[in-house]
Amino acid sequence: MRINETRDVLKRVLAEKQHGEIAVVSSFGAESAVLLHLVAEVDPATPVIFIDTRMLFEETLAYKDQLIRTLGLTDVRTVSPDGKVIRQNDPYGRMHLSEPDACCGFRKTEVLRNALAPFDGWITGRKRFQAATRDTVETFEQASDGKLKVNPLAHWTKEDIDAYFERFDLPPHPLVEHGYLSIGCASCTSAVKPGEDVRAGRWRGSDKTECGIHFENGKLVRGSGANTSE
Repeated sequence: MRINETRDVLKRVLAEKQHGEIAVVSSFGAESAVLLHLVAEVDPATPVIFIDTRMLFEETLAYKDQLIRTLGLTDVRTVSPDGKVIRQNDPYGRMHLSEPDACCGFRKTEVLRNALAPFDGWITGRKRFQAATRDTVETFEQASDGKLKVNPLAHWTKEDIDAYFERFDLPPHPLVEHGYLSIGCASCTSAVKPGEDVRAGRWRGSDKTECGIHFENGKLVRGSGANTSE
């Protein structure tokens, strides 16, 4: 397990602010408690951005509140698409069936872009083992907008995550026991079958594998340019 290495990265990024003002972006999903616990150890007042797409599981919303209390997080910022924008774009809540990319675009990607505007970079919970589309993710990545993207858990394994949950007695997301290993909107998330990628339950039956927040110019960012030795 890479606990000390990860703590060092977070200390330099959050406490020492070597890369400016950095926020954490968290889905409060199946594995989120690990990163949030590590962040809270460094600074529980770290800004944590949570995107409520208005289509999430009720269990996720309750889990968010539970983790905030358990970890002592003091600056969790919930951001959502404006009600008027939802009515204009998806009045019947069915866009995900015909245009899932566009649905993610206005419910999540644009909302996050606006929320990150004041920051120099952001921390994600992406890990290489989660899916083939993430198998080259590095600890530091430079986005085309100039912001730094930090993936402190990039090289952690599923065994590392499970061991951390047990070691620090972290509460699990209530849907994990039902086979939901990667949790997004209720309409686009299903349980994962044995042997499948962790993210196999996202947008099942389609070619879509990511919501879009990790795309650059329409292409998935798969580990790039930033100096990983920092």
